Amino acid sequence: MAMAGISLIQKQTQTMVMTPQLQHAIKLLQMNHVELTEEIMNEMMTNPILELTPPANSQEGEAENSLDDPDYDQTPPAKAGNGDGAEFADQVGTTEEKIREDIDWENYLEEYSSAPSTTLAMGSHETPEETPGFETYTAAKTSLSELLISQWTFAAKDKADYARGEIVIGNLNENGYLAATIHELADQAKCRSREMLQTLSRVQELDPAGIAARDLRECLLLQLERLGLQGSLAHDITKSHLALVEKKDLQGLRKALETQKKRAVTKEEVMAALGTLKNLDPSPGLAYSTTDPVYVTPDVYITKVGDEYAIKLNEDGMPRLRFSSAYRHLLQDKNSTPETKKYLSEKLKGATFLIKSIHQRQKTIYRVTECIFKFQRDFLDLGVEYLKPLVLRDVAEELGFHESTISRVTTNKYVDTPRGIFELKYFFDSPITRFVGDSLSSESVKNRIKQIINSEDPQKPLSDQKIVEILRGANIKIARRTVAKYREILHLGSSSERKTMG
Repeated sequence: MAMAGISLIQKQTQTMVMTPQLQHAIKLLQMNHVELTEEIMNEMMTNPILELTPPANSQEGEAENSLDDPDYDQTPPAKAGNGDGAEFADQVGTTEEKIREDIDWENYLEEYSSAPSTTLAMGSHETPEETPGFETYTAAKTSLSELLISQWTFAAKDKADYARGEIVIGNLNENGYLAATIHELADQAKCRSREMLQTLSRVQELDPAGIAARDLRECLLLQLERLGLQGSLAHDITKSHLALVEKKDLQGLRKALETQKKRAVTKEEVMAALGTLKNLDPSPGLAYSTTDPVYVTPDVYITKVGDEYAIKLNEDGMPRLRFSSAYRHLLQDKNSTPETKKYLSEKLKGATFLIKSIHQRQKTIYRVTECIFKFQRDFLDLGVEYLKPLVLRDVAEELGFHESTISRVTTNKYVDTPRGIFELKYFFDSPITRFVGDSLSSESVKNRIKQIINSEDPQKPLSDQKIVEILRGANIKIARRTVAKYREILHLGSSSERKTMG
């Protein structure tokens, strides 16, 4: 049998090439409002053609658009893609093709020569340079270590004692607890464990009370002793019976205290002691955390206007961009060298593509948001309980996009609605079947579980099985394990954990 020979075969195939410009456009689509603003500022640092312009007086193009306004989008929907950015390529591809052409950029700039402040990007109320940030007017927060060191400077007996205390303070976690053993601290200080214990005891006398404790019990005891409550029921409970408090075993706690005190202990005495413990701080160092809070900035606003809802993209703080008049004149100058003109032409191409990509991003976010709330109109009118099951595919098919594009648009982007601020992903939810009728969204079922638990008797909390029976009575078909999973997602404890002592 003859072996097959080597041959060349010519085959024609179609593939999509992700150019750097297209990759950047897709990257912009994934960004939220804050990230996009930072990206624009970074682009300005590397592209001399771009510069900021003061806010224009005209509000043209910023009018709110109704959910039911058919004239908002005058362009046909993009074609469905293959999941690798194809449909976004359809949207910005024509821009990229124009940029690739051999354009006379000198003539292209002439239309802007008579209007040096022409705005090419979405407007904003102010530029970053005009108004100082909020942090300019706020005092720097004192950290826990700074607070303790300032006290220890006066409390230390000598240099060696100061050094040991500094090591103790340096080994506290953000909650104010000691995160190392005495032996480890002694090794660091090159001293005996006995000396380190003495230093630790004196560091624990600093403010805030309960600092430098090795566990919760010691933290609470330090605070009780600072209050002069040694020998009290609260002190006895903390020292010997915290396990019973954790189990919420009031009867067992009373018996244990009566045995210890060798006298009768009333329920009122125990409840008063527990009330004292509730007023203590289990994390005394947390109040001095220097971690800045993370604030959510909505990308889209939805407001009710009459009987309809209007969508408005968040443009606050977004830089207004224009072409630099100085570099524009330099590109038009006949005395400029070919190298200069080539450099500026490349930068102009990048600036033009960036601006058009930003506009396309804004338009895509608007269309996706509009489509989502056409499905979820009942949520806006009636609340979370009326949230409908929705998947990415539903919106993708409606708009002619690929599911991956919808995922990029809705991830890490927030919408401010009359019902509160939500991530756009929140409105995509798996269905929970009913015995009769249409399915419910899992989010609406979670909300019902939360309402049921909030309305239960805290001394007789409902079991997961009982919650299942209540939901089935409301025509919701659900398993006990699903209730347990949703309860954990909602950070709600089990029935034994929710039970209150009283």
